[in-house]
Amino acid sequence: MNILFLTENFPPETNAAATRVFERACYWIKAGHRVTVITSAPNFPEGRLFPGYQNRWRQIKDMDGIRVVRVKTYIAPNRGVIRRTLDFLSFMVTAFCTGLFESKPDVIAATSPQFFAAVAGWMLAGARHRPFVFELGDLWPASIAAVGAVRSSVALRMIEKLELHLYIRSEAVVALTQAFKDNLIGRGVPGNKIAVIPNGVDSWRYGPRDKDAELAKTWGLENKFVVGYVGTHGMAHALGNVLDTAERLKDLDGLRFLLAGAGAERDALITEAEQRGLKNIVFMPPQPKDAMPGVWSLCDVALAHLKNDPLFAGVLPSKIFEAMASGLAILLAAPKGEASRIVEADGAGICVPAEDPDALAGAVRRLMDDAPALKALADKSLAAAALHSREAQARHMADVLELAAGRRGIEASSVPAGGGK
Repeated sequence: MNILFLTENFPPETNAAATRVFERACYWIKAGHRVTVITSAPNFPEGRLFPGYQNRWRQIKDMDGIRVVRVKTYIAPNRGVIRRTLDFLSFMVTAFCTGLFESKPDVIAATSPQFFAAVAGWMLAGARHRPFVFELGDLWPASIAAVGAVRSSVALRMIEKLELHLYIRSEAVVALTQAFKDNLIGRGVPGNKIAVIPNGVDSWRYGPRDKDAELAKTWGLENKFVVGYVGTHGMAHALGNVLDTAERLKDLDGLRFLLAGAGAERDALITEAEQRGLKNIVFMPPQPKDAMPGVWSLCDVALAHLKNDPLFAGVLPSKIFEAMASGLAILLAAPKGEASRIVEADGAGICVPAEDPDALAGAVRRLMDDAPALKALADKSLAAAALHSREAQARHMADVLELAAGRRGIEASSVPAGGGK
């Protein structure tokens, strides 16, 4: 099968979409499929080109057997609305134009939450008379409205209509959570064409390890109990609540909160932490993918954090699975829903209400004070990682793509988890 996949983010970027598409594509290559990925020059989330890359009209490189075609875009940091929208729209145009000249694929797929990448995939599929598969990574634009980035408007309602049109016209939809599938069914999208394939992890990339002594020394984390948040510092993550929690626990000299990553809220969080004199928070800049196991090694507990909004009850943070593979207990502060269901079912950690600093502080104290309980959670977390195998999910999605290529996307929901072949 010849797969053409559109995603605005791709390694060396390390956000969830980039990692998910790359790791699944690696397994598709191993299975004998051909994969071309159309993406942009890496710049997320700071809006600065990564070293060694240029923002050119068309650049082609082989990455682990994947044919990666990078196109020119308007580059903007992951903050604000107007410039980010121009970024999204520019990728839609250049990805579409470039895709017209790629060898004819059997199926075209695209992933959100960069919604206009999905628009480009759908237009390209129409122009080339190929089936289109929409991988739904986020309910966009509902998610940007939920964080207050855009107020309800005529333009937003028009985009929502386009969004629904794409779901209905797609040959198949791959939703990252059951909640996303339920949302689409409630809006009239046939459930039979929707497969649920969540985020997961390649366990072999991680694994429990001793704390990286050099890294711990560099960041002042020697002999500290570390609660680590590793990921995007965005509006959806409400990390101001972590500052409130840190303030409540500033009497604990042996405790540190590690916030590693980048995002629209990072600078404001750093400024606020300094103004409040919070010495128990350490801000680490984003790290390359191959450095992540070392970063996780610094943590005693992995923190996953989301805004207190019903929409985010359906979100499943990818960092949960990396934490599992690293053998870390998970502390989840989020609306009760998809993520809490998995953490609780796997016995992998503790769940507390979203944006409740007292509850979060209490959970941190309990984990610090009860080493046997913490170890029991960590052991269960590590054991659960195998249940969320990226390889099995890649097989599952490949089977859905093959059904779509054969114009049988209406059967997507019947493909068993882990793939049917």
